[in-house]
Amino acid sequence: MDALTFLRQDHKSVLGMLEVLDSAPSGSGAETSGLHTMVTSLVIAESQHEAIEEQLFWPAVRKALDDGDALADKAISQEQDGKKLLQRLENGKLRDSAYHDALQQFVQAAREHIAYEQDVVWPQFEAAVSREQLEKLGARLEQAKKIAPTRPHPGTPPSPAVLKTMGMVAAIVDHVRDAFSGRAADNPPDPQIH
Repeated sequence: MDALTFLRQDHKSVLGMLEVLDSAPSGSGAETSGLHTMVTSLVIAESQHEAIEEQLFWPAVRKALDDGDALADKAISQEQDGKKLLQRLENGKLRDSAYHDALQQFVQAAREHIAYEQDVVWPQFEAAVSREQLEKLGARLEQAKKIAPTRPHPGTPPSPAVLKTMGMVAAIVDHVRDAFSGRAADNPPDPQIH
């Protein structure tokens, strides 16, 4: 699957979660609604997605486009802000108003970020690279997602070199923690083309 199709399927999955979370109940209703499970799925999906973009996609954008550095810098800044919100959700409590504030802030920020990628970056990137390059990058993204971190790690610098070293260690620790805690069951499936 080519890179943009793969990323589009990830975005589609996340947008579906955001739609549900946009009207999430708070207070005692949050605990009985399954909100915790949905947010955990969102945290996992977004953590993996952003990690593989920072490791593979944004470097490709930087290389392929004259203004690739500016485009990637803006996107990575948005992603870093999103990771901080995801970390607040990861550490927060369902009953706290700060949790719901972070959730609503993330829903809005994620929608804006997805729109930026799809409407601004992707058309330029697709016009600048060959079909073969898109296919190769898609295969690399698919492989990377299988071993990507499942937690946000906002303190890890979003550098491809750092992500290939520290990010891999964080990913291994995340996957071990997920297996022992049962959190791995909340891991969303990889995108499939229908």
